Amino acid sequence: MLSVVKIFSPDFSIIDKSMKKNLGILGLFLVVFIATAFANPDFVNAYNLENLIRRASLYGIIGIGVSLVIITSGIDLSIGSMIGLVGTMLPYLLVVHGASLFTGLLAVVALSVCIGLIHGLLITRLKLQPFVVTLCGLLIYRGCARWMTGDSVQGFKGNYDSLRYLAIGKIPLGKLPGIGEFNLPVPFLLMIGLAIVAAIFLNKTIYGRYLLALGRNEQAARYSGINTDRMVVLAYVLCSLVAGFGGILFALDSNSIQPDNFGSFYELYAIAAAVLGGCSLRGGQGSIFGVVIGAAILPLLRNSINLLGMPTTLEFAIIGVVILAGVIVDEVVKRLAAKRRAALAAKLAAGD
Repeated sequence: MLSVVKIFSPDFSIIDKSMKKNLGILGLFLVVFIATAFANPDFVNAYNLENLIRRASLYGIIGIGVSLVIITSGIDLSIGSMIGLVGTMLPYLLVVHGASLFTGLLAVVALSVCIGLIHGLLITRLKLQPFVVTLCGLLIYRGCARWMTGDSVQGFKGNYDSLRYLAIGKIPLGKLPGIGEFNLPVPFLLMIGLAIVAAIFLNKTIYGRYLLALGRNEQAARYSGINTDRMVVLAYVLCSLVAGFGGILFALDSNSIQPDNFGSFYELYAIAAAVLGGCSLRGGQGSIFGVVIGAAILPLLRNSINLLGMPTTLEFAIIGVVILAGVIVDEVVKRLAAKRRAALAAKLAAGD
């Protein structure tokens, strides 16, 4: 009983270790945040910060999901279309067809799990490339969303305020110095809860260690007795389940879901957040804390571009350059730290 409690109880040393591994990306976040705050005082007003935190939390949720797949050296390009499919399907079932809330939520959760299961089985049983499988999924799910709804805009009309509270709800924190009356967005708490669970799963459970071992060396993991196919399927199921959860929240937040473009490019935001946060595309390496910071940088950059009066036509170019710079700096910091450790080890060995 004690061992079970030890495994599943929060361990904040995970966050401390992750902070040390992600100093570069954390530094980038602080530089952009502080520079924007100095350049435009409106950046730190309560309304702007609340919107920024809410958006960063939603991106952080889907970033956490895709990081579990990237850790296994896989990829999921279908996340944006999955968000579009789930985001249109839920109001379509609830509002258009009058399904109960339980039925609607159960349907979209079951769909998310089934999609992840299909991805995993196609990759492990038929040995298809994850890139191909999920790229096809990107096209299929977008087409299904448009066909199912007749390409008409969906929304949560009626008495769904309690459900929408998950995405747009706020918890009053009172008046903060220099900010004003501040309300903490509920999605932030959902993201933090998911991040803690994911960090514990990845670092403190045997299955999380299996995922990391699989990403580092699949053949060695298989020879050591790990059922690698099962772990790959698990990673894709978890990724799709989290993406489905994110799709529900994005839909509740927007309340105006256009099937042809809702969720477009979100897979790139999720992957960028994971890579910025220290997840190697080669697999075997990842930090949930880093993913959260990486996800926060994307809406922060967009917000900074708008507030600083930069040309919106250069928005994606500026974001791309800053992200590339952040990744380069983070990689340089890691290599310097590795050289210091190697030099220290050599010195100790020479002393012996």
